Amino acid sequence: MRAAVADRRVTRRHSFKTPLRVRIWKSVIPERRTESKNLSERGIFYTTDCLLRVGTTVVIFLKMREEITAEATTEWQRAGRVEPINSSRGKPGIGVEFDCYQISWAKTA
Repeated sequence: MRAAVADRRVTRRHSFKTPLRVRIWKSVIPERRTESKNLSERGIFYTTDCLLRVGTTVVIFLKMREEITAEATTEWQRAGRVEPINSSRGKPGIGVEFDCYQISWAKTA
């Protein structure tokens, strides 16, 4: 009999599809474009053809909708470590646990 695996999520995950730009930290490799599948305060999941090693630090650029943040923002920049995950729908999945973030605020008139 198999024991149940505990869910490690600490914060609520939102099904949130938005375009992403993903760059490997301190790398000359060009950034990749993809789309998020879900997002939480502590991490993000997306699918990609680019295989990354566990622990690789990446920087992710994404636009957050005002409905989620309750603030007008243009772009969020989040850095985190890669945790590969198998996707049940084709492409391999990448989970990124966020270490820090920076927000570019939209200018108001």
